[in-house]
Amino acid sequence: MTRDARDQARRQLAAVPNDATAPWAQARCLEQDAALVGRLLTAAAGQQGGGRAADVTVDDVGAALSLFEDMRHQLDRLESQVVIEARRRSMDWRQIAERQGLNSAQAASQRYQRLVTRLEEIRQGVR
Repeated sequence: MTRDARDQARRQLAAVPNDATAPWAQARCLEQDAALVGRLLTAAAGQQGGGRAADVTVDDVGAALSLFEDMRHQLDRLESQVVIEARRRSMDWRQIAERQGLNSAQAASQRYQRLVTRLEEIRQGVR
């Protein structure tokens, strides 16, 4: 997906009404965790550039690293939920593949199956 397509998707989604009771709470957690990692990287860049930034310690970097596994899990859950919603709204696998930047309907279907398998393994404690 091109940068223009991503920007267009962001603008379109920004117009969707924000219902605080929606079952997308993990999206908020993901957004907050990503913002924390972004703040750490901004502070670290300020230090490297000679700017007067707050000290970023090894513990700060370690804390950021510890967020990624949960962020991946949250992102997988969100992606699978959005694919389910797309299918529920009659999008076919070719359309889903196109929006995901994949080359075929089969690739989109296989990606979804991998997501579901990974999430189930996590739920069962296999991963």
